Amino acid sequence: MKCNVGKTDRIIRAILGIVFLGLAFGLGLAGITKIILVVLGIVMLFTAAVGFCLLYLPFGVNTCRRE
Repeated sequence: MKCNVGKTDRIIRAILGIVFLGLAFGLGLAGITKIILVVLGIVMLFTAAVGFCLLYLPFGVNTCRRE
């Protein structure tokens, strides 16, 4: 896997992941809303940690400066 998520993109994804998880558990949500926020939070944190986004591939997006 090549890196396709740059530093700024990773920081934004990590912040969004924490916010989504915080909303899911902090607001006491239930049902599908909580599940969606948890899944989005985990995906954002995972892609921030790994530096690779599968959805960027079909669109040819690359925010990583490394070749």
